[in-house]
Amino acid sequence: MTAAKRHNMTVGYRRVSALDQNTERQLEGVKLDKVFTDKASGKDTKRPQLQAALEYLREGDLFVIHSMDRLARNLDDLRRIVLDLTGKGVHVQFVKENLTFTGEDSPMANLLLSLLGAVAEFERSMIRERQREGIELAKKKGVYKGRKPSLTPAQVAEIRKRVKAGEKKAALAAEYRISRQTLYAALG
Repeated sequence: MTAAKRHNMTVGYRRVSALDQNTERQLEGVKLDKVFTDKASGKDTKRPQLQAALEYLREGDLFVIHSMDRLARNLDDLRRIVLDLTGKGVHVQFVKENLTFTGEDSPMANLLLSLLGAVAEFERSMIRERQREGIELAKKKGVYKGRKPSLTPAQVAEIRKRVKAGEKKAALAAEYRISRQTLYAALG
């Protein structure tokens, strides 16, 4: 008995940057047969649901993504993913940019992919730059407090005492739920 060939699917991919962000607005109103969702930074190479989607897609499927910046970390990544998929006969659609790539794309479509991908990459770098400038300004004004320390001064004193008594640093780091790097920095 042979396996039945599945019909062409419309597969969606959503990615949000932080665990508390909502994916619902991405691909809202788009009829999808299957959806893959990652909650990870775009620069993060570990996007298990994207990998699962790429493995799931077959020739004739339509892969729908809210926007180019949701799919790729940079221009090279965007071009590689789109070209790999269209090479397998998968159509790739970006809703926000209103673009679909089929593998039989004109030179103009390929130019648009490169240009819009480059603009998205530039935009992300500008956001990071503005964020750094804002933090510097806030530090100068004395309003930027930074991240809350992982350990209280009392915990640092307790850890120092226990290290002197011969306890293993790795075990202490695990007990206090901090990295060994944080522990070593606290012991300074």
